[in-house]
Amino acid sequence: MIGLLLTFASTAFAAGAPVEGTVKVDGSSTVFPITEAIAEEFQKANPKVRVTAGVSGTGGGYKKFVVGETDINDASRAVKPDELKAAAGNKIEMIELPIAFDGISVVVNPKNNWVKTLSFAQLKKLWEPNSKVKTWKDLDASWPDKAIKLYGPGADNGTFEYFTEEVNGTAKASRADYTASPNPNIQVNGIVADENALGYFGFAYYAENKGKLKIVPIAKTDAAVEPTAETIESGKYPLARPLFIVVNKKSADRPEVDAFVKFYLTNAKEIAKAVGYIALPQKMYDDSTQRYTSRKTGAWSAGSASH
Repeated sequence: MIGLLLTFASTAFAAGAPVEGTVKVDGSSTVFPITEAIAEEFQKANPKVRVTAGVSGTGGGYKKFVVGETDINDASRAVKPDELKAAAGNKIEMIELPIAFDGISVVVNPKNNWVKTLSFAQLKKLWEPNSKVKTWKDLDASWPDKAIKLYGPGADNGTFEYFTEEVNGTAKASRADYTASPNPNIQVNGIVADENALGYFGFAYYAENKGKLKIVPIAKTDAAVEPTAETIESGKYPLARPLFIVVNKKSADRPEVDAFVKFYLTNAKEIAKAVGYIALPQKMYDDSTQRYTSRKTGAWSAGSASH
């Protein structure tokens, strides 16, 4: 995916002084496409640095980050107080940096010609714990009496936590009888293969497979809104959210990590757009750079003028 989307000349990426070593990244599968693309370009300019990027999910990545196993955690939701506390208990200080916007996308098979929009009430009825919804007819009497096949992220994914909190009112509160995977590509393939399937994942995975999937506009309180660059950036789309990288302050003292984070912040705007996400306003990138340069630790939301 990345190789097809990136068309930047290598001169667009300023290389600093030669560095070497390893940068360990893990976390969100939603943020992974951005990090993967950044790492690819960074390593071209810094061939003696190895960047490893895992996809354990936001929560799974934090489990490694708070014990010092990784230098950076990709996160599709804000850090939680218990994660800050766990990190502090291990003398790890974190720097939380927003790097793009995403809109969690609800998608169905293109052969599904009955679902035009979905409301939050319908999403809750479908995804709440112990949901009684088994067929499309259970959601709308005019829809087919066919069993719905559900796909979604696993419990360690930030997308799962964010979606369940927004839709069901409590993070991780969800029906359990669906095909769960930390890899959105598995969800994509399942939905493509079944006209009665529905799932949700980050906007970039929809953008990459736009010809194979049908996006569903979502209504929270007013008219249904389709996720687009404009509606996600403006916040009009009700499942829009910021994405983050979280840096271990001690790791940032290592030249290879410092170089990678600076490279990331310099190029996140263009690469986020290239892989299907929505760039932040330039002021937010400037604020992230200042936050990192000054090594301001803790939750971004606690002290950001841009939040």
